[in-house]
Amino acid sequence: MKTIIDTIKGIHPGFVLERELDKRHIRKGQFAISLGEFPQTLTAITKGKRRMNTSLALKIEKSLAIEEGYFMVLQVYYDIENEKKKQDNKLEKRSPDLTLLRSVVFWDTDINKIDWQKQKRAVIQRIFERGNESEKEEIIRFYGSETVNSFLNK
Repeated sequence: MKTIIDTIKGIHPGFVLERELDKRHIRKGQFAISLGEFPQTLTAITKGKRRMNTSLALKIEKSLAIEEGYFMVLQVYYDIENEKKKQDNKLEKRSPDLTLLRSVVFWDTDINKIDWQKQKRAVIQRIFERGNESEKEEIIRFYGSETVNSFLNK
């Protein structure tokens, strides 16, 4: 059986707070003032532009009679989700082993500034038109044979 936390894992705690305030017909500005906080702070959190901090989370949870730690648990899950996305993006931005590619094949551009994901079609075409066998093998290793074949067969 899924818990509520399992269902909303990865969602910014501010979005959950905004929904809770809407359900209870509580205005954000007045609620923020009642907590001794600036309305702008609460608005930034409910729009997902600012992190939930422990002090504010405790005030909100006490005021709304929500289990202690609820919003901080959501914040941690949200942070984990963002970190996973960052790590995935870093993997996508990796490049092939440039020591195996001759810069003469990319005579018209700086090989260190190539976006290997966005320009994969052009890279594959160029290597398979002008590259040697080791360069072709490196591109197949980097992009995978399915991707290379799909671009070459078009």
